[in-house]
Amino acid sequence: MPETTTPERLLTDLQQRLQSRFAADPSHSYVARLLQAGEDRILQKIGEEAIETLLAAKSASPQALIHEMADLWFHCLLLLSLHNLSAEDILAELTRRFNRTDK
Repeated sequence: MPETTTPERLLTDLQQRLQSRFAADPSHSYVARLLQAGEDRILQKIGEEAIETLLAAKSASPQALIHEMADLWFHCLLLLSLHNLSAEDILAELTRRFNRTDK
């Protein structure tokens, strides 16, 4: 990530790129192919990536864990886009939870 790109900006840019793929040609876009296959295929990919993330965590390879986690986040962001939600919605929920006062 370039030094001038914040994590928030990266998530926003990625979300916009995913949205742009909704109208893309499936023969030229992985995201468009997943969207064409439907929500069940996207959910299947999330499940696959979650398992691969767990296996990478057990592999003791930080780079493998980073790679698989990035794949998992990517597919989760696609699912959010499919439901007209964004990373900002998740960040807002995490902020709400973090700021909650537990008694």
